[in-house]
Amino acid sequence: MARPTSPAVNADSLFDALIATAVDGIMVIDERANVLIYNAACERLFGYAAEEVIGRNVKMLMPEPYRAQHDGYVGHYLETREKHIIGIGREVSGRRKDGTTFPMNLSVGEGMVGGKRIFVGIITDLTERAARDKRIQDLQTEMWHVSRLTDMGQVAAGLAHELNQPLTAILNYSNAGREIAQEDEQKDLETIFAKVAEQTARAGNIIRRLRSFIEKREPNRIEEDLVRTVEEAIRLGMPDAADRNIRLELQAKAGLPNALIDRIQIQQVVINLMKNAAEAMENSSKREIVLGVAQASDEFLQVSVADSGPGLDKDVADKLFQAFMTTKKSGMGMGLNICRGIVEAHGGRLWAEANPGGGAVFRFNVPIAKSEP
Repeated sequence: MARPTSPAVNADSLFDALIATAVDGIMVIDERANVLIYNAACERLFGYAAEEVIGRNVKMLMPEPYRAQHDGYVGHYLETREKHIIGIGREVSGRRKDGTTFPMNLSVGEGMVGGKRIFVGIITDLTERAARDKRIQDLQTEMWHVSRLTDMGQVAAGLAHELNQPLTAILNYSNAGREIAQEDEQKDLETIFAKVAEQTARAGNIIRRLRSFIEKREPNRIEEDLVRTVEEAIRLGMPDAADRNIRLELQAKAGLPNALIDRIQIQQVVINLMKNAAEAMENSSKREIVLGVAQASDEFLQVSVADSGPGLDKDVADKLFQAFMTTKKSGMGMGLNICRGIVEAHGGRLWAEANPGGGAVFRFNVPIAKSEP
């Protein structure tokens, strides 16, 4: 059957032009897996010139173990007509002339030309996508690591604060017992109380050093694009928003100055606030999270995370950022406390308020990066 074309266009010339100018690699092989057509895009992808490939088995472009298995796949299909890849796109690896490999998407179609069976392969290079996926994975790993360190530090700070009072009480009781033992001339008991007091004081010193270490730790702040930072946080923290029926929107002012921030820590704050918003809307018919980035003043940029949930209970709102305060069935109640610590370490402020459209809005400020004179 002839290909339908305009009367002014030769069908064969048009076909040749399409093959030659296609961005994706196009290959045609026969039943014996020998290459019949190999376009210019294939030359760029694989590094072989067309004359080096045409007439040879296509498996030369495959790394092991696909190279050794390919002829068997073709023979099995011709014998059984069982389709495994034909008609379905599949991610595989290609082998360049220099021996290196690259990820690619391969779509295979089947047809008959002149009574002979042919297979047409369309090849898309996935190298850039693989690099982007690796970067996201590296960011997630880095963020998880920093998050764990921050969590440990904040939990330790919270525990240090909470343990300080009972340790002080133990020390006071020990000293009182020691004085009573002295009055009654009970040397053994006096020695025991002295050791209790000594170890209690030692524990207090350890906690004070721990708190001092945590409080003096500074974030690694550099000049960053805050909008891009928030965009990355959305991709990292809420990739399943559509599956959870959550509409995500980012509203950002154009031409904003850069911020002086620790990118990973600020992304941790944004992700935490988004996850809290998503959990708050679990029983809401309307699920919408709107993130905003704007300039708050000459000194600060502001990030906001607004949800369409039930809003904040007044009794809870006053204690929202306290350590170990939580309204969840599970969790330590350290998330917002950690977020506040991160923002305050940047010289900013984190607070919550009612969303005029219903729900809650969490806002925080971070400093604008000032150019050196």
